[in-house]
Amino acid sequence: MTTIGYVITIDSPYTGHVGPETNPQQREVPGARIVKMSVGQMDNNAYLVQCATTGATLLIDAANEAQRLLELIAQEADGRIELIVTTHQHPDHWWALKDVVNATGAPTAAHELDAPPLPVQPDRLLAEGEAVRIGELDLEVIHLRGHTPGSVALALTDGAGRTHLFTGDSLFPGGVGKTHSPQDFTSLLADVESKLFARFPDDTVVYPGHGDDTTLGIERPALPEWRRRGW
Repeated sequence: MTTIGYVITIDSPYTGHVGPETNPQQREVPGARIVKMSVGQMDNNAYLVQCATTGATLLIDAANEAQRLLELIAQEADGRIELIVTTHQHPDHWWALKDVVNATGAPTAAHELDAPPLPVQPDRLLAEGEAVRIGELDLEVIHLRGHTPGSVALALTDGAGRTHLFTGDSLFPGGVGKTHSPQDFTSLLADVESKLFARFPDDTVVYPGHGDDTTLGIERPALPEWRRRGW
């Protein structure tokens, strides 16, 4: 367990805007607590999702700055996390994975199509539609093909019925994630439209792998423009 001799300041109220020079932020929702931290030169978002009843905690993307992540885990989760989910295979989302696993002993999970490049092979392979259980929380796995073959989002529906989507690099404010061919773009946009926009209401919160949060309602009117521009 990593211990710290100072208090990490966690900002509240939650705005969804964090960066290299800002403190982590926390959001309290019915049944859960979400902590968002920016790490590394690429301003990656790492998220702690904690069950309000049991204290069980999930880490989404051990992206960078292992020591900072371990300090956050020590303070906010008593040094213990139940699972680390890697949303996709790009290195900026797993630079700290090996060090965090070595320090915490936490099991890891990722989609099988993105597992081979990871520095720690997953203890659990994620598949479309299954649930990641953390304490009394269930987060649904949603496979979004296009940014990488095995990118996943996690959908948490809180106790008030509002959904929170952790989308990795598949969906951002202003568009879908980067793709490398027209076929990949078509695949990603089709999955995002059918599996996210067609299923979840406008108040659904989107927590991306970089940058600020958004909602499906804010982004929905721009879908035709995304399709026309091809990115």
